[in-house]
Amino acid sequence: MRFINWNKLSLAMLAFCGFCACSQTQTTSLGNANNPNKSIVLENGDTLKKIVKTEEEWKAQLSADEFYVLRKQGTERAFTGDLWDNHEKGTYTCAACSLPLFHSNHKFESGTGWPSFFQPIKDGYVGDNEDNTYGMERTEVHCARCGGHLGHVFPDGPAPTGLRYCINSISMNFEKEKAAPQGKKNP
Repeated sequence: MRFINWNKLSLAMLAFCGFCACSQTQTTSLGNANNPNKSIVLENGDTLKKIVKTEEEWKAQLSADEFYVLRKQGTERAFTGDLWDNHEKGTYTCAACSLPLFHSNHKFESGTGWPSFFQPIKDGYVGDNEDNTYGMERTEVHCARCGGHLGHVFPDGPAPTGLRYCINSISMNFEKEKAAPQGKKNP
């Protein structure tokens, strides 16, 4: 009987997905953080009203673990989140502001222990910026509306995009797809 060394497995998974503790500074395409009323018009024509809150307001809204990941660019351990092995149909939304981020049709099994997607639900809903922390060259991804840290994107995903959005479960909520209403039966 073989025993799994969970510490070594966790370290290997962190190396595979990339340690998601980004720097404290975060640049976004959302404009000036001092203007909370700023709206963003995306290339697809959607308008997102930027959400800006103080650290105290985010702490009051989020759990300690959500705050650590979403606002402090932390990461959850591999295979511990509640969404990495979710196979239900539905939409993954930002845990901080409820913006739809990913659809289950775009989710795939990456083997990393974090939910992985090959594309966001809409262009512009997931922002990105360069992350060179810990001597690595990566691309951090965040919610375009509230700036909450989601994870990282890597160029080793499946077709059609070739991308792997490696996302922390705790940074998202899942809204199960409702069953289509059944038609009325004829008498």
